[in-house]
Amino acid sequence: MTIKDVANYLEEIAPLQQAEDFDNVGLLIGDYQTKVTGILVTLDTLEETIEEAIANKCNLIVSFHPIIFSGLKKINGNSYVERVVLKAIQNNIAIYATHTALDNSKVGVSAKMCEVLGIQNTSILLPKENSDIGMGMMGELAEPMNENDFLNYVKMIFNSGGVRHSKSLNKSIKKVAVLGGSGSFAISAAINEKADVYISADFKYHDFFKAEEKILLIDVGHYESEQFTKNLLVEYLTKKFTSFAVVLSEKSTNPIYYI
Repeated sequence: MTIKDVANYLEEIAPLQQAEDFDNVGLLIGDYQTKVTGILVTLDTLEETIEEAIANKCNLIVSFHPIIFSGLKKINGNSYVERVVLKAIQNNIAIYATHTALDNSKVGVSAKMCEVLGIQNTSILLPKENSDIGMGMMGELAEPMNENDFLNYVKMIFNSGGVRHSKSLNKSIKKVAVLGGSGSFAISAAINEKADVYISADFKYHDFFKAEEKILLIDVGHYESEQFTKNLLVEYLTKKFTSFAVVLSEKSTNPIYYI
């Protein structure tokens, strides 16, 4: 099997053309014709990720976030991005990124969030025009929960060092909207869909005012909201490829720590 075979399979659930225009997805480093010896699946690609790939004899890293996002004019090792690129090239390790191509998939990042939360009867929160793809998902809990229980449940599921939330409304939670990663742009959509709660990440101070006592906003953290994405990718890849190992990265790449 070659990298091209793996890429073609990944693009069945995350076609590159459905990525956002600003994004950088697909094969970032490497040759499509290279024979795959093993795949390491990760959320981010850091220097320690390259070391992990080497230790597991993986010559392809499938990463959610792209290590190369904007143009590189020099590769001298002066930044963590340059060091990762150099290390990957020096060790003949290819890097493929899915990012917003998978974000926009109906079986992608937000769908996985719904799965771990036990949300049923899901649909896309921000569908693309005339399409069944788009950002975010919404659905319902099997049984309503009170706000405090739900907040603790969310903190437990996402194993977060702490969740930030808007003013409690003392209402039961039934309809839930989610969006992995930075999702403040979809607050109004969640309100318009009459969701009881919207779970995402990277909300700024003034974003919480947008709740306007119509919805409970929960910020679980960027890494936390997307952490299950690598499990999703491993599950998908192992269904297809059995001639080499598909390895789930054991390294946490979360740059944020809590006390």
